[in-house]
Amino acid sequence: MIKAKSCLLLLFLLFAAMLLVSCGKKEDKGIALAQVNGETLFLDDFKATFGVEEWDALSPELRKKYIEDWVNLTVLAQYADKQNIGKQKAVKQRINYAVKKVKANALIARKLAELQVSEDQLFNYFRLHQAEFQKNAVEYSIQRIALKDKLNAENVMAQLAQGMNFNEAVQRYSQEDLKLKNGMLGFVSAAGADSSFWLAARDLGEKTAGLVNKDQLWFVFRIAEQRSTAAEANFEDYRAEIKRKVLLEKQDQIYQELIRDIKSKTDKIYYY
Repeated sequence: MIKAKSCLLLLFLLFAAMLLVSCGKKEDKGIALAQVNGETLFLDDFKATFGVEEWDALSPELRKKYIEDWVNLTVLAQYADKQNIGKQKAVKQRINYAVKKVKANALIARKLAELQVSEDQLFNYFRLHQAEFQKNAVEYSIQRIALKDKLNAENVMAQLAQGMNFNEAVQRYSQEDLKLKNGMLGFVSAAGADSSFWLAARDLGEKTAGLVNKDQLWFVFRIAEQRSTAAEANFEDYRAEIKRKVLLEKQDQIYQELIRDIKSKTDKIYYY
């Protein structure tokens, strides 16, 4: 009886040890989302394909859909490997270029994330470019279509580009109560609650649809009308745009500085 109990205790300890090892492996690799022909797809790898803000904005349903897209992509890639497509010279060259581009962009993004743009920098930019900003402020009347994810939004934009009437698209696809008003948001300003639409509208071409991600929805929109207000635009009206321009300038500056710094540390660059 004692021997039997000892054996049971030993089996229990072995089982517990196996569980600990198993848990340790899961912790090392992260959370598994799916497995395709022996290839495991992990959560951390999946999240790496999104920006932080874009990831946080995804609903559980949309994340599930994107996981399915990733599984489908993996299935196609594995089949391509079986067909030896990856061994083709042109494909290898494109893969090599893509790898370099991802690495370079990740390096620049890391440097940009370390940037802090102060209020003084923003205001100094405004002061130096005052002539560009000192004009009557513009407001835009926005008509929009609310959609649950980016893929559907891009699909609607493609149909609009092919000639679909915007009013028809609102009634067919929009998923918000504003649909009852034909998607008319009204006039938006730089300092208003819907300033994200105003900022996107400023860069929008005539008779062109734009895209805005807000409140966990994707909005396809167009400018129905625009008007100038009597009050002159001030620093606060253009704060978001100024910050965007400063960061764009800094991005180019970081790129040039990185290139100079890295090239100065190597003498093994040859041109033929």
